[in-house]
Amino acid sequence: MTTPLALSVLDLVPVSRGQSTADAVAASMALARRADELGFTRYWFAEHHNMASVASTTPPIMVALVAATTERIRVGSGGVMLPNHSPFVVAEQFAVLEAAAPGRIDLGLGRAPGSDQVITALLRQSGTTSDVERFPTHIADIISLLSVAGAQLTLRGGATYGVRATPAATGSPEVWLLGSSDYSASVAAELGLRYVFAHHFSGEGTERALELYRTNFRPSEWLDAPRTFLTVNAVIADTADEAASRALPNLIQMSRLRTGKPLRALDRVEEAESVALDPAQRSIVAAMRDRWVIGTAAIATARLRELADRFDVDEVMVSVGAGLRVDEEPGTNVARERTLELLAKEFLTAHAV
Repeated sequence: MTTPLALSVLDLVPVSRGQSTADAVAASMALARRADELGFTRYWFAEHHNMASVASTTPPIMVALVAATTERIRVGSGGVMLPNHSPFVVAEQFAVLEAAAPGRIDLGLGRAPGSDQVITALLRQSGTTSDVERFPTHIADIISLLSVAGAQLTLRGGATYGVRATPAATGSPEVWLLGSSDYSASVAAELGLRYVFAHHFSGEGTERALELYRTNFRPSEWLDAPRTFLTVNAVIADTADEAASRALPNLIQMSRLRTGKPLRALDRVEEAESVALDPAQRSIVAAMRDRWVIGTAAIATARLRELADRFDVDEVMVSVGAGLRVDEEPGTNVARERTLELLAKEFLTAHAV
């Protein structure tokens, strides 16, 4: 008997040419509502800064917006980049989110800055941030602050001082550690946390990181056994040709990123099809096509099942990279919604939890 699979969504709130930030946010809000209607398990927002094609700069705000307009889907960060923020403020934000949507909030934490060196410096100048060298300690602090009991600080002289992220919590978010290195896997294992390796980012090192996590996992008061899932870039359409066309804008953008070329808002499909790529970019696009799940619903279902079996996970999170066409309304993204609809019909029906 095939093990049931859960399916979730990672959203960077992509911005295409001809779209405003308002359009991109509206399109992602509509996509999240559709994911809720279709039975997806969770919907996460990434954190990136000063990128022309990404509007997901503030996960807590996006989580609040989506939680208020959905009914059952879990909503969270994938993730909050902790070096950019005060741990106490992160705990306060997610404690309020949990109070507003009890049992539906996930707090995914990452160690990378989600930006370049200039923006990282600007973030540190404009507010209180955490010490990246104390990343494991800050994670433990956040978990304690989010607990119903809160945390106890020991002051000079031995007195204790109670601290809570919110005055009267009745529950706390699920905390996940995100990463793309052996370091993050080791920290998650040592702290007994749920862990997600960013397989969608490079597709390399996943097996080693997950093995390291599972082998070294220490049960904790919040988790008694390893828990992880797989992240995958996916573009699904009614035909394989349409899926390939819809994937092209994001593939080209990634080739620009990897070759150090200037980034801009995502090309629309017709614009991407006329872009002349240099040999290095062509090689990157071809390699990413092989790693992404691109095709019809039947092809996608088989690929996702294969990946889930390979990495021994019971949940898959898709980052939907389907681009806009020139004649489509900028405040929507019919191709991203179609990816979810086709997965719901083929994948969620076949592997209902």
